[in-house]
Amino acid sequence: MPEVARRYSPGSMHLYTGTSTEFISDATQNLIADKISQSFFEAFRYNAPKSEVASWRNSLRAMADAVQLAELNDHGVVVEWQLPLASRRLDVLISGSTPEGRANAVIIELKQWEESSPSTADECVLTFVGGRKREVLHPSAQVGGYHRYLKDTHSTFSEGDVGLQACSFLHNMIRDNDDEVFAPRHADLLQVYPVFTGDQISSLATHLHERLGGGDGVPVLHRILAGKYHPSKKLLDHTAQMIKGEPTYVLLDEQRVVFNTVIAKVAEQHEKTTNSVFIVDGGPGTGKSVIALNLVAELSANGYSTHHATGSKAFTENVRKKVGKRASAQFKYFNTYLSADPDSLDVLICDEAHRIRDSSNNRFTKKENRSDRPQIEELIDVAKVTVFFIDDLQVVRPGEVGSKDLIKYHAEKMGAELFEYELDIQFRCGGSDAFVSWVDNTLGLRRTANVLWEGSDAFDFDIVDSPAELQALINQHAAAGDSARLVAGFCWPWSKPTNEGELVHDVKLPDWSMPWNAKPESTGLAAGVPKSNFWASDPGGLDQVGCVYTAQGFEFDYVGVIFGRDLVHRGRDGWVGQREFSKDNVVKREKDDDRFTELVKQTYRVLLTRGMKGCYVYFEDKATREFFESRVDFDAVRRSVLADAAAEAQGIDVAREVEV
Repeated sequence: MPEVARRYSPGSMHLYTGTSTEFISDATQNLIADKISQSFFEAFRYNAPKSEVASWRNSLRAMADAVQLAELNDHGVVVEWQLPLASRRLDVLISGSTPEGRANAVIIELKQWEESSPSTADECVLTFVGGRKREVLHPSAQVGGYHRYLKDTHSTFSEGDVGLQACSFLHNMIRDNDDEVFAPRHADLLQVYPVFTGDQISSLATHLHERLGGGDGVPVLHRILAGKYHPSKKLLDHTAQMIKGEPTYVLLDEQRVVFNTVIAKVAEQHEKTTNSVFIVDGGPGTGKSVIALNLVAELSANGYSTHHATGSKAFTENVRKKVGKRASAQFKYFNTYLSADPDSLDVLICDEAHRIRDSSNNRFTKKENRSDRPQIEELIDVAKVTVFFIDDLQVVRPGEVGSKDLIKYHAEKMGAELFEYELDIQFRCGGSDAFVSWVDNTLGLRRTANVLWEGSDAFDFDIVDSPAELQALINQHAAAGDSARLVAGFCWPWSKPTNEGELVHDVKLPDWSMPWNAKPESTGLAAGVPKSNFWASDPGGLDQVGCVYTAQGFEFDYVGVIFGRDLVHRGRDGWVGQREFSKDNVVKREKDDDRFTELVKQTYRVLLTRGMKGCYVYFEDKATREFFESRVDFDAVRRSVLADAAAEAQGIDVAREVEV
């Protein structure tokens, strides 16, 4: 029987491979956990956690019993196999052939759960893991995601050489139809990706035998492990259709010019041997994200292996929600490519590139995934063509280093060809580039000709007297059918939800309070409270205040901004950042006072430029309000409002004329 290699390239890393008879022997003799631990140490140069070793020992022994009972004696087994261009590892994959002789494989997700309870989140359950009760994916949803990902992106499966199915084995659980795992709301998932409990091992054995009983699994396993990341044409077409069918992703005017130019250049550069880097520079509302998504659609439709990546979880998760689960395989994060092979992709679209970090490592990155390489080099190296959409003035955290200069430096260092484009036309703020320029000038971020705000027929800006008035304006527009949100500087604590899942009213001002949006890790939220990732798009988000991290990358018809005391204006001293009023622990760690002030200024720039039709501001600090008011020509604003009212009286839709 041919030998099964233990480890392959980083893109197909696995911790154990063997024949099914070897797997049974190693598991039943309690050798398998030690073998996997040794592989783990060889791969990552540190010992696996004891809890994980214990999990391997217990779960794989139960799995071996099922394999033995299924009489799988001529099969391949891989354990802890990392998905290509993904951070997740499959628990077990068994290869063989159907009784009819067709090459096939089955993924088995192993769980040590004993029970679960309902969650308010879609496709999730609550169960005890990691020392406490947590909200986690339903096992069928989890293994179904792995199945769909491999079918769409792994060459051996996407090209139809080997069939693939998936199931879960909860070996410590006794079947209880009242348990949330088997609840009717999960019936569709369970039908496709069944769950077997510890007292159903005979059913699991039958299930495996029906799909793998033909044996001859080792050659099949070699074909699987030798496969590469290669998106299927069906996935690329699906993604293209999902984006092109979304009306909010329509391109206009200069956006289409840049889009067409980049498409042409990508086609031209694709034939060259050197990597190519594109920089598309544009301020708030110039359509960077819309162009980026359309590029993903068009390039996918043209057969290019294309990914879209950002540094924003909220933005990426909202896009994934819009394009659907299947298309989400092409929407990643900047730190996805830490261990990827060079030129794994044809094209990588990097949206909000100002959020690129020094390194892909963070406090959640496991030791085995850490690297000393700059993140920007990973992004350039992973694709033949990398397109960066960027606005240097949207950096809001110390670790964010993305800039045009950084991209140029590393592109030149890596020998890539460089192309630059600039977006000028303003599609946000009522089409008023003057408003963005005025905000930049007023905050002292850059000198512009727009020293005074003189009003605009198409954009409503006002400074209000109280947070209650601010909320009333936002609610009024929301009731009229407009998208509207309240946002604020990070000047108040951010509490965990109560035991009942309610949010604490942390944002407190005189005679007014409101909660922040939910924390990203919050579970068991009360009805109507959206996860933080969906605060910008879920109707329930109207009842919470968003911060820059949930608002950046999004736009609303109207935005209400609470301008806190972390940034104040003090006459001749100009803008002063006040750390003592900031509750953003990451930004507060910036030791340089000038840099801290710059980051907070750029935070308020982001918040003030989220609106397409209007922006209203409440200032907590009186002197700062007076400075802003000194930069507004209220007489001109009143004339603009009167002219707008007169036009409406004559039946002229000014905003529509401006848009057209």
